[in-house]
Formats: sequence, structure tokens, C-alpha cells
Amino acid sequence: MSWQNRVISLFLKFRVKRLTKREPDIAKIRNRPFLKARLAPGWRIQETTTPPLKGEWIEAVDQSGDNRARTLLYFHGGGYFFCSPKTHRPITVALATGAKARTFALDYALAPEHRFPAAVEDAVAAYRGLIAQGVPPARLVLGGDSAGGGLALATLVALRDAGDKLPAGAVLFSPWTDLAGTGRSLITNTKSDVMFHGEGIVRGARIYLGDAAPTHPLASPLYADLAGLPPLFIQASDSEVLLDDSTRLAAKASDAGVSVSFMAWAGLPHVWQIFAGILPEARAALREATDFIIRTVP
Repeated sequence: MSWQNRVISLFLKFRVKRLTKREPDIAKIRNRPFLKARLAPGWRIQETTTPPLKGEWIEAVDQSGDNRARTLLYFHGGGYFFCSPKTHRPITVALATGAKARTFALDYALAPEHRFPAAVEDAVAAYRGLIAQGVPPARLVLGGDSAGGGLALATLVALRDAGDKLPAGAVLFSPWTDLAGTGRSLITNTKSDVMFHGEGIVRGARIYLGDAAPTHPLASPLYADLAGLPPLFIQASDSEVLLDDSTRLAAKASDAGVSVSFMAWAGLPHVWQIFAGILPEARAALREATDFIIRTVP
């Protein structure tokens, strides 16, 4: 364990975890400062405001408009009710530059203003928007972290059920796949997790779900039929409360015949990849993810 991880974990434990034990103040959370990402020379970020591709492109200048380029469609985390493409640039910039992939980060509708299935509808529409622009599914990978990881998986299920051609694969960082909160790690890891208390997961899920069933397969894709999905790359921390959302997903997908690469990293915060500018374990994890993207879309 790096000294940087020890420092970040202590900060999160004493400044963040205590806040997650009570009902979230959504307006306050949305206004919190976020980590910045440094863009390499020759790369740029272009924001777009027109649905279905509302969000931002991260691409090399010489890739602009090249629909044959390796492409990543990324969904940020934040419990479906906060964060944005901007907050997750430490991840998307690293994946874009590492994999040399045109990356579109979707600014999907957030709860409670827009509850389930609004995020799934936005994600499916964005995928179809990229295909309509000429991006071949075989050149496209989905990605997401936490709620965004669950959203990426739900998008795959929705596209498969609708008969759309599927992307080449998906990268999932600590995906939130069970909004019913039935994983044992919600209990066993509630002390070791430096960000969340297990009891708060179901409470947070209601913000997004409203009156919807928490086991709906497009809200909690752990309950979906996973057969026929493309290869999945999954990372999670062995100390986080959402660990079982990944371990059970990996096992179920593998049993359904899906190619799965899963690794539980030791003693790291939930979605530690977002600390890429500080944390060596984050940079190492993102390198493994970019290697998967490159292998999947040569």
C-alpha cells in the first residue's frame, strides 16, 4: 500500500465517510470542488449541449471527426444524483490518452429531478447517436464507474434486448449493480470502506429509483440476463462495501458465457482510479484498463 493511499484513505474516512451516514444534501454535494486533470499537448476537450450527445469529447486534435478511431463512451459515477463529465476528467482523460481513444463523456439526466429510467434512456440514446454519426459498434467500448458502471452494464442489456448491435466491450470500475443492497460486503466491509457505510447504499438508491423496483434489471443489472454481452473488464477494491456488486456480477456474467476480466485490488477507496493525479495505484489500474481497451479494439 502506497503512502499516498494511506493519506487519501485517512482524508476520506474523516472528511467524507461521516457525511454518508445521513441523508445527503444534494445541492451541497453538487457544489463540492472536484479534482482537475491535465490534458496532454495535442489533446482537447470540446463540450456539446445538444442531446443525445450532451457532454464532452476528449480527443486528439488529429482524431477530430474520425469515426473509424477507437472510441470510448463513458458514464460518470455519483449515485445517479451528482457529479458530471467534468468531475470525472481524471479518469476520462487518462483513458482517452492512454488508449488513444476518442472519448465521449455523457452528461446524463440526474435524479431526483429525473429518476429511473431517465439515465438509461439517455445512455442508450447517446450510444445510438454515436452509431448514427458513423462510429462502428466494433470500434466502440463503454465505460463507467460506480453508478456509471451500473449504467454502462444496463445500457448493454437494454441494447441487446432491443436488437441493437453491441459495442466491443465495457470497462467497469466498482460498478453499482445491485440497488436492492443485498451484497454481504455491505455489512462485512462497512468498517474497512473509507467512503461509505453499507446502510447508506439502499437509502441512496431511493433517490434514483423513486417508486421503481430496486431489482428491475435496468436499474440493478445484477438481476438481468447477461447472456450475449461483450467482454467485461471489472475492477473493485476488496475493502469497499460495493465489492459484492462486482464479485457477483463477474461470476454471473462468466456463468452466462461472457468473457470477464475481474480483479479485486487490496485496500483502496471506492473508485480510486479518480485519484490518478496523486495515487500510483490509480495510474496502474488505469493502465490495465487502457490495455483492455486497446486489446478489445485493436
